[in-house]
Amino acid sequence: MMIFWVIVFIVSLALMVKSSDWLLEKAEKIGLALGISPFIVGVTIVGMGTSFPELISGLMAVWEGATEIVVANAVGSNVANIFLVVGVAAVVGRKLVVAKNLIDLDLPLLAISTCLALSILIDRQVTFAEAIVLLVAYVIYLFYTMQHKEEEDADIHHIGDLPDILSGVDDKKIKEHVAKKVKGRVKVKRPKISGVDLMVLLAGMIGLFLGSKYLIESVIEISQILDISAGIIAISAVAIGTSLPELLVSVKAARQGKAEIAIGNIFGSNVFNLLLVIGVPGLIKTLVIDEATITLAVPAMVIATFLFIVTSLSKKIHIWEGLLYLLFYVLFLGKLFGLI
Repeated sequence: MMIFWVIVFIVSLALMVKSSDWLLEKAEKIGLALGISPFIVGVTIVGMGTSFPELISGLMAVWEGATEIVVANAVGSNVANIFLVVGVAAVVGRKLVVAKNLIDLDLPLLAISTCLALSILIDRQVTFAEAIVLLVAYVIYLFYTMQHKEEEDADIHHIGDLPDILSGVDDKKIKEHVAKKVKGRVKVKRPKISGVDLMVLLAGMIGLFLGSKYLIESVIEISQILDISAGIIAISAVAIGTSLPELLVSVKAARQGKAEIAIGNIFGSNVFNLLLVIGVPGLIKTLVIDEATITLAVPAMVIATFLFIVTSLSKKIHIWEGLLYLLFYVLFLGKLFGLI
């Protein structure tokens, strides 16, 4: 019976990750086709896309009555995003150079979001009113991020969408100069929506629903068979699984020397996890927080966030810091399962 539910867990997780990719790809295309600006699509659809599995699994956990899984998954994912994803990316890329604007905006917002969530989780539950606070905080975060980026990019509008005359130009300064000259006169080509796009979008939604449903059921069954809390499995296995999109994106970007992409999605994903993945299910039902989450996972998340901020202040994350992150994650998992 144990083997059966482990297989269900793996298949469900794989289905969720793949369905999330389908949903993200087609939702982005449809958004552009409807005339939504590429920036808004990036901040909303793309920014949230890699965290869809955490949100959907959280909603399904509430539906199944296992509310302790919601916070455990969100907090565990944040620990995995920093210690595992950034750690692997730093080792693969050997050194990640962080852009200054990322530090100016995203690090403070991540710190504030973490402190807000910590103040709410400290009493071991998330009530309806607290869920509202988290959602309002996310709306403020979203608008502030959009306003900041709009001011930052006021003079350059999607150089990649300029006419083909720039396709062979490698000099960034030339592209920026031309972009300023044609600002307001460059039209973004809207992609065409086909029936296949709509079918893939629908398949992604159905896949996310079914994957999350059986994922949560398998977590509950496995926890009962092993006589451990569902929260521990959510903190570890589920968190790692739902962090796979971030891991794949970051490793690929690190190999290509694109450090901002490698760790940039971690900021938005972690804020999304704390404010929306916890906030939305909290509207439906009061969320309880189990012992392992509050005594081990939450402190680990605070430490991970603090170390991430400190190491990012130098605008560089070296390979030895990445190895240190991975060591911390191994220690965290060892403590979680009582092996250390």
